[in-house]
Amino acid sequence: MRTSVTVIGELRNETPASISVLGSPELAKVPGVNLDDRLRMVPGFSLFRRTSSLVANPTTQGVSLRGIGSTGASRTLVLWDGIPVNDPFGGWVYWTRFSPNEIEHVEVLRGANTSVFGDRAMGGAIGLFSPAHDRSRVYLDYEGGNRTQHMAGGGFVQPFGRYSLSSRFRGYTTGGYFIVPSNIRGRADTQAGVDFVAPELRLDYSGDRHRLFLKGDLLVEQRDNGTTLQRNSTSLGTVSAHYTTGTVHNISLLGYHTREEYRQSFSTIAADRNSERISYRQSVPSEATAGGAFLYRRGFNHANLVAGADAVRVEGFSIDSLVPSGKRIGGGDQLQQGAFSQVDASAGPVRLFGGLRHHFTGQGSHFWSPSGGATVSRGMVRLRASAYRSFRAPTLNELYREFRAGNAVTQANANLIPESLTGVEAGLDLIGESRRLGFTLYRNSLSNLITNVTLSSTPALIVRQRRNAAAALGRGAEVDFRQRWRSLQGEASYLFADSRFITGERLPQIPRHQGSAQVAYVRGGTLATFGLRTFDAQFEDDRNQFLLPGYAVLHLSLRQRLGRGVSALAAFENLLDRTFLVGYSPTPNIGAPRLWRLGLRWEGRLR
Repeated sequence: MRTSVTVIGELRNETPASISVLGSPELAKVPGVNLDDRLRMVPGFSLFRRTSSLVANPTTQGVSLRGIGSTGASRTLVLWDGIPVNDPFGGWVYWTRFSPNEIEHVEVLRGANTSVFGDRAMGGAIGLFSPAHDRSRVYLDYEGGNRTQHMAGGGFVQPFGRYSLSSRFRGYTTGGYFIVPSNIRGRADTQAGVDFVAPELRLDYSGDRHRLFLKGDLLVEQRDNGTTLQRNSTSLGTVSAHYTTGTVHNISLLGYHTREEYRQSFSTIAADRNSERISYRQSVPSEATAGGAFLYRRGFNHANLVAGADAVRVEGFSIDSLVPSGKRIGGGDQLQQGAFSQVDASAGPVRLFGGLRHHFTGQGSHFWSPSGGATVSRGMVRLRASAYRSFRAPTLNELYREFRAGNAVTQANANLIPESLTGVEAGLDLIGESRRLGFTLYRNSLSNLITNVTLSSTPALIVRQRRNAAAALGRGAEVDFRQRWRSLQGEASYLFADSRFITGERLPQIPRHQGSAQVAYVRGGTLATFGLRTFDAQFEDDRNQFLLPGYAVLHLSLRQRLGRGVSALAAFENLLDRTFLVGYSPTPNIGAPRLWRLGLRWEGRLR
């Protein structure tokens, strides 16, 4: 019984961590246009303001694990086939880039249990992995539903000798839904929606000792943000490469380059919400250049060694055209680099781990990030414990970009310094043929936490600024249980997260309790899933002024194979059409209503 996190491609490193692995069958059980909605079944996974990426502003789509992070910036590193996909300027994640049906499996590592990862992995890491490209196939799918939803996709894989060429495409459009409750809605309010296209082209080479892929992917999306004048759009393109060679001595090299431009219009909304006026238009061109990593792995009889280095340079500017006149420009560049090593060794049932990373943040400072732990395995039982120190440097977005959400303004702060986390955790895993139980206790001490500090608050306007809070403490427990009974599969997860500033206030955007449960019927070509997600109350702000009540939503997913490579789908999210709050601006904002889609998928082989 071994638990591992895939560092890059086929390179695996043992870790004394709490890891969730979701294969394509598990992802297929959960409805959701984008991958983040399907990952919410993992304990502690959430986006800022507990909302879906379907209509949320991209800048709020950072990932929080275990309640680490009270802003839209992600404290979790997300890797797609080993390539970092966190936004180079702000750290958030564009979940529209990934097709959930074309992800072979996902690994979610909670906690900084390994020193291999650096900046952006303060709270953990998520690895997304594409299917193997070793067999010929072609597919087409379409889904349509309420709220004028239409989603179409397709792709192919064609091997020829040791090479393989593949491509995929996904497009989606929806008229969206109102994000302001009907009792306070005015003429300025419109439905929030999104249109996007996301194509990808990839070339693979698989030899006896050498493996290589070259990939390019694009994203173009347009979002209506819930009022007549507020919109944003993004154009993004990434080219990447990953090369692996060796047997005893394994070497991996990867590189990537991203270019992106984010555009946003902001407005001031009248108190009766019947009118608004443009306050400024924003353009944020950014790029990540010279991003790359080198890894060396060597396996011994009872030990493994991983060592390497990585670097990334980011340049970006926030250019605001003020109304009626004027211009505000902020931005700059960052060069971050680090070197790391990780060792694990076994002695009977005991396995020991140790790692160290030295990282330069690009702000004239550097961090040492040690990690260590141990596991003891006996039959079905695995005990684990670990301790670690991690960090996150402020993004260019936090340093230089001001933004407005409704009538809430958040100012940038060029004087931010890196935040850090010192954590300990201990857990127990019980693994049998038909069931699995994982239990973890953790404690995280955070220093210089970057959060949105309220400077003033009135019914007409809230002004906040990004600042380093003095300190915060997060304590909690997580439980993950899975059981299989013949054709039935059940799972349940729960996270308790008590995250507070040292002054006593709870960290914003973090519920104390959250959980999920679902039951799936799987037999032959039939899959039927019924599930529940629950969130406790949480605060919108650092002063704990605005309380967002807890809520629970149900979902239902049905898939049926019809024959000749054709299958049908029916998906229902928020089945009971529950209304729930996701934020204040200072006007209350609500989450997605009932959404349903019906679809068909055909898959065959190229000749």
